[in-house]
Amino acid sequence: MSIFRHAEFEISVAQPAGLPVADAPEIAFVGRSNSGKSSAINTLVGHTRLAFVSKTPGRTQLINVFRMKNGAALVDLPGYGFAQVPLAVRLQWQGLLEHYLGRRPNLVGLVLIMDARRPLTELDWKMIGWFAPTGRPIHCLLTKADKLTRQEQTKTLRETRAALADFKDQISLQMFSSLKKTGVDEAEAVIAPWLQTQATAAAVG
Repeated sequence: MSIFRHAEFEISVAQPAGLPVADAPEIAFVGRSNSGKSSAINTLVGHTRLAFVSKTPGRTQLINVFRMKNGAALVDLPGYGFAQVPLAVRLQWQGLLEHYLGRRPNLVGLVLIMDARRPLTELDWKMIGWFAPTGRPIHCLLTKADKLTRQEQTKTLRETRAALADFKDQISLQMFSSLKKTGVDEAEAVIAPWLQTQATAAAVG
């Protein structure tokens, strides 16, 4: 059974101080507003309404924690880059993101959600710039792949991989479609070992 199946909502917090005790590995999900982040989480866990899906970008304003059966957590971070959100709110989100991504000790990796039709925007690069120095892995889900032809998908993967070549093995990527439910097994094959690495590190420590 998938490690993501049967994850359950645990808590929403407005500040990192409200997060659960950092005693279990966490996998963060982040992306531009309307990139398909909530839909991707719902698809991975096999639940249509676990993460709130809205046609209005910018609705996820809190850090949402979903607990998996193995004790690890999926952490849905606020979407970024939606211009119609007031500046004060955008700055608050930025502070949340930077604090969580840079200081959360039990964070084992980042899943960066990008619309396959518009990957690696300026804000996506900024996100990579924040997180890459931690040395932890980043896996990019290029969502809404069903909107592209097979040839376009191949071209996008090739060009995006080339753009990220300097990061070598730290950043991986794949096509993903919540509508077609494709890419789930591939995503799990990449992300599941992050939890094992965390467990090994804890045992050694």
